[in-house]
Amino acid sequence: MPAPLTPAQIARRDRIESLIGLAAPFLDLVLGVGERISRIAEPTDHEYYPIRPGGRIALPGEEGYEEGADLAMPVAPAAPADQPE
Repeated sequence: MPAPLTPAQIARRDRIESLIGLAAPFLDLVLGVGERISRIAEPTDHEYYPIRPGGRIALPGEEGYEEGADLAMPVAPAAPADQPE
C-alpha cells in the first residue's frame, strides 16, 4: 500500500486535475480541427494500413486482396504447385 499523501500533495493534485479538466474542451477542439484539416488536405491516406493480427494478409495490389474483406481473417497460404493438396 502506498504511503498516504500529504496535504500539500493533495492540494497540488487537485489543482493539476482542475487545470486538466479546464483544458480538456480546448484540447478536444484542437484535435477535432486537426483531424478535419488532415481530411481536407488528404482525404484518402494511401500509405495507411490498419493494424491487424499476425499472419499473412493480402495487401492492396496483391492476389487475394478484396476491398471490403474482413482484415481479421488471414489469407491461407497457397499450396506449392508441385504438391497435391
